[in-house]
Amino acid sequence: MFLNRCPHCLKPIHVPAGDCPHCGAHLDLTPEQALEILRKNPAVKAIRIIVNRDACAACMYVEGTYPPDQVPLLPVPDCSHPLGCRCYYEPLLDDIFP
Repeated sequence: MFLNRCPHCLKPIHVPAGDCPHCGAHLDLTPEQALEILRKNPAVKAIRIIVNRDACAACMYVEGTYPPDQVPLLPVPDCSHPLGCRCYYEPLLDDIFP
């Protein structure tokens, strides 16, 4: 699963797996694990599902912003894109912190 932010420290990352270059957290997570970490973080007020411009109809349908307890699980089960589901979670923060 591609992450654009570390679910632990919420800083931007540009790697699909491995360790966070900021906090050192291990990032080989299942989508369920990443979503659970985001849900438990009090700084996360909502979670957005981001889709690619060429996403299939099923992925386009789930694009949007959700309360943490109502976020659909990724990958999208009905995704029909030849490369598979490339959607990812993006946390929306209430507070900006150091």
